[in-house]
Amino acid sequence: MYSPLRHLDAVLCKRRPIQLTFFVTRQCNARCPFCFYLQGADAPPSACAELALDEIERLARPLGKLLWLAFSGGEVFLRKDIVEISRLFYASNRPAIMLYPTNGLLPELIRERTERILSDCPRSVIALKLSLDGVGARHDALRATPGSFDKVVHSYRLLAPLLDRYPNFELGVNTVFCARNQDRMDEVIDFVAGLPKVHTHTISLVRGQLRDPSYTQVDIDKYERAAARLADGLRTRRSPIYRFRGARLKAAQDILQRRLILQTWQARRRLVPCYAGRLNLVLTETGEVHACETLSSSLGNVRDHGYDVHRLLRSPRAGAVQDAIASGLCHCTHECNFITNILFNPRLYPALAREYLRLSPRPAGVTQRPRLA
Repeated sequence: MYSPLRHLDAVLCKRRPIQLTFFVTRQCNARCPFCFYLQGADAPPSACAELALDEIERLARPLGKLLWLAFSGGEVFLRKDIVEISRLFYASNRPAIMLYPTNGLLPELIRERTERILSDCPRSVIALKLSLDGVGARHDALRATPGSFDKVVHSYRLLAPLLDRYPNFELGVNTVFCARNQDRMDEVIDFVAGLPKVHTHTISLVRGQLRDPSYTQVDIDKYERAAARLADGLRTRRSPIYRFRGARLKAAQDILQRRLILQTWQARRRLVPCYAGRLNLVLTETGEVHACETLSSSLGNVRDHGYDVHRLLRSPRAGAVQDAIASGLCHCTHECNFITNILFNPRLYPALAREYLRLSPRPAGVTQRPRLA
């Protein structure tokens, strides 16, 4: 596998992006009312065309090596050339991890395209996260998409056998924590813990300027309890954990990340430096580059800068946004940003080390857990 250690220099010199979130499409076959990208109050669909494959190749080539490449949307598997896009970034940027969140509504297509990506990108960890926000009809109601729970479970059953065939495959579940499911978190966590082939369960705190702000009216104490359950499960191995080398460090980072998110929500201000716009970048399907998913200010469009992201980042417009972020004027609870904000901040290493030491090493030969009764 491509080693994350290639990016150690970024601990001291945060000079270039190593984490890219690419919203490949606005197309989606679900109607989740808490989706900040499709349902955001300030995010009307763009009339511009999606970046074509040749345009993506032009921007990827000079971008350099990536630690983390997260695809997003919309539903990423509705992008017909997602396999080709993955292969292109793999060849040009050699990402250590490539992440694919999916609503799981197209089980056969998701399974077929995932296997092609796994085969074509053998030295990158391919992490696929199924979205699951409730159990049974509650999931369908939360996502305003009848039948979605059964399709997610079917996707899981089709994807699970790939774990035995591809050592670079990580199969996980992500749950959006919002006001409408916060009282059912134990049910969701127990259900996921009973899926023996799932290797990680994460929760994402609802965010963004939603048209219906009631989804963001969460009881933060309930988030804290859910985070504590996941942390306790990781420490005692009752919860799933990644398979890749360095999984224990990533699990420790997950625990610390949820704690910092909780504290940030409570303080309503930034508590640690943010590297958005420097180590982290967001690319939309139409070529707009943002420092962060939660900031509407664009740094510019790659089409206007010869598809050279580094040239775009040297523009006065980008510099102004980077300076504003560095000054601490904004704060958020975006999980992807916290990954780099923790792993590349030496001041957090003592706290990270404490969580690492509290995690029990996986017993030799143990690769899955028993199913719930």
